[in-house]
Amino acid sequence: MNFDTDIVIAGGGLNGTTLGIALASAGLDVTLVDPLPKESRGSSDFDGRGYALSIGSQRVLKTLGVWSNVAEQAQPILDIVVTDGRAGEGPSPFLLHFDHTEIEEGPMGFMIEDRLLRPALLSALDKTGVKQIETTRLIDQTPDANGVTVTLSDGRLLRSRLLVGCDGKTSSVASRAGIRRTGWRYGQTSLVCAIAHEKPHDGTAHQFFMPPGPLAILPLPGNRSSIVWTETDAEAARIQALDDLGYLEELRPRFGDFLGEISLAGKRFTYPLELSIAQRFVGERVALLGDAAHAVHPIAGQGLNAGLKDVAALAEVLVDARRRGEDFGRIDVLTRYQQWRRFDTATLALATDTFNRLFSNDNSVLRMVRDLGLGLTNAMPGLRRGFIREAAGLTGDLPRLAQGKQL
Repeated sequence: MNFDTDIVIAGGGLNGTTLGIALASAGLDVTLVDPLPKESRGSSDFDGRGYALSIGSQRVLKTLGVWSNVAEQAQPILDIVVTDGRAGEGPSPFLLHFDHTEIEEGPMGFMIEDRLLRPALLSALDKTGVKQIETTRLIDQTPDANGVTVTLSDGRLLRSRLLVGCDGKTSSVASRAGIRRTGWRYGQTSLVCAIAHEKPHDGTAHQFFMPPGPLAILPLPGNRSSIVWTETDAEAARIQALDDLGYLEELRPRFGDFLGEISLAGKRFTYPLELSIAQRFVGERVALLGDAAHAVHPIAGQGLNAGLKDVAALAEVLVDARRRGEDFGRIDVLTRYQQWRRFDTATLALATDTFNRLFSNDNSVLRMVRDLGLGLTNAMPGLRRGFIREAAGLTGDLPRLAQGKQL
């Protein structure tokens, strides 16, 4: 049986690119198909978008040789402060404080800007020999006992052992494989931007829970922070329609004055929020990862971290199967990946959904319960340390890449 490539990856975003690097570095022949030109997938212009990478995710990137190209421009997260309150009234006196000195591994994570991470990944991908097909969509897939034939929008056919869907929460790969999704809209939208501020943030990330939704203030290099500000859909649309001056006037009472005067730095974005989980992560000659498998509320900033853990787990399963002489595209091999990642992602989805429902309301009884919960957790070092290790991606059955080990 002749194959054009071992694995076809549909989608050249952060997860798809990282998977391509991991698999090619382990000797697999990989073809990545993306509808966008490469230059539009990796802009160097500052726009304020950033990611809170856990230690586990940082280890994945470091092991694959990517981290060294962005390390000097990453902002370590040294502290996390979680509070509850209302806009204009300031936070409740009950808070939860995570300090990086409570774990041995160093910072709890790193903030890295999108404009830096994407080009670094694309540069690493170019060095691996992955075949990249740009400005082309994957429009059909036909699996059989030995492999899968994919059809591209330019008419080409590719024969592969496996197709990996990294094509987002509206994954056409999943749809064609008959994989349905479970979930719901939250009626919330995240407003995302970057701000410059007068005072230093000292590497501290803040999560301020308000009745409409949380406000995350995430440290970037210098006196800048990334903002993920959640409101109801209608309120978010109203705020986003304002000019920059009006936008800042809405943000200030929610943000407070603890960092001094603030100003916008970069573009403004909005993202409607939903929970969307694929009922299966694998199918006949198909595997899904990242948003194609699970899209969760950004309340804990774990979306990309979960995707990179998928990458590490799938790469390990495929590489180990190949070394044993197995047909790594068979469903029994792919099921190992699903079993590895399904419980973890279901737990993450449940936790983010529960936290959002618990905190995104103005019920006085729930307010008292959650404030007491924050205070009690803060007073229990063992429990607090467990939460820190979980947020840092240091718990559970970690793939080798997430442990800092080669495949």
